[in-house]
Amino acid sequence: MYAGHQVVRAYNGEAQAENEFDKINRELYDSAWKSQFFSGLMMPLMGFVGNFGYVAVCVLGAVLAANGSITFGVIVSFMIYIRLFTQPLSQLAQVFTSLQSTLAASERVFDFLGEEEMEDESTKLCRLKSVQGDVEFRNVRFGYDANKTIIHDFSAKVTAGQTVAIVGPTGAGKTTIVNLLMRFYETDGGEILIDNVPIRNLTRENVRDQFCMVLQDTWIFEGTLRENIVYSKKGVTDAQLDEVCRAVGLAHYVKSLPQGYDTVLDEQTSLSSGQRQLVTIARAMIESAPLLILDEATSSVDTKTELLVQKAMAQLTEGKTSFVIAHRLSTIKHADLILVLKDGDIIESGNHQQLLAQNGFYAELYNSQFEQVS
Repeated sequence: MYAGHQVVRAYNGEAQAENEFDKINRELYDSAWKSQFFSGLMMPLMGFVGNFGYVAVCVLGAVLAANGSITFGVIVSFMIYIRLFTQPLSQLAQVFTSLQSTLAASERVFDFLGEEEMEDESTKLCRLKSVQGDVEFRNVRFGYDANKTIIHDFSAKVTAGQTVAIVGPTGAGKTTIVNLLMRFYETDGGEILIDNVPIRNLTRENVRDQFCMVLQDTWIFEGTLRENIVYSKKGVTDAQLDEVCRAVGLAHYVKSLPQGYDTVLDEQTSLSSGQRQLVTIARAMIESAPLLILDEATSSVDTKTELLVQKAMAQLTEGKTSFVIAHRLSTIKHADLILVLKDGDIIESGNHQQLLAQNGFYAELYNSQFEQVS
């Protein structure tokens, strides 16, 4: 609610938000009060038990001593025994309070430690050094849940330098295909090959070195604009930064910053959602890997900027194998190959003109967008 307070205010949801907060706060208060009460009760209770035993020994010992049954030394001995017996109990009660918090936290810790470890790749010696860009999916099958398969039998062959667009309705598995290609997840069946080498035989680091990627979510890291664009790339010059920023339309924004590339991006530095997207695109361009992934890369930019970015992409993707995920089908008309996904399967493939001529699912999607606009 705090992060989305503008939405709460815009929809006049303050009263509902306050009621929900009060309910949550009351539940927290009740649980915290009971926890603190019972935790605080342990030490006085144990102290009372210890002192009660001490008094009982004194009273009973005095009666027995008066009758001549025991001596005064026996009473003193039992008083010392009572103290020695109750002291460990008091310490145990003190530890028990901390033990309750430890048990609650340890449940989460052990759940985390119980997660399946990633495969040890220290024995993998195969490395890709000079990548041409051929990519092949062979009968790939995958599901985030073992009981629910999302990708059923995905097969596709992409030659080096091609621009491949993956389209389909929401939930068809477009982003999942990219996640599998980058080895963010492992396939349940089939295999993915880069230059005829199964990516299972390569280390994750080596696979990801071959890609530059722009996702739907824009990630800006704390630091300067230069650090955000260059990120982990070494030896990047200002001339290269200028070239990339001109290509994506960031040059004017850079000039407006008080310290240029060395300006720290923080809350005082205003970045629109479109500018954040352009920064992430510039980051991918600087990486200049042989394989390029664009997952709705122009979703947050205006039409004029989108045309500028597409022109820059056409230059920078030349000779690279590119995978483009787009909901706006007008942005992928010039793709060499369009794969149409539905329910985890390829139902149509071809270029833009071929798919329109088939008058199938792609044509229906394409035409529906223009009907909505009109």
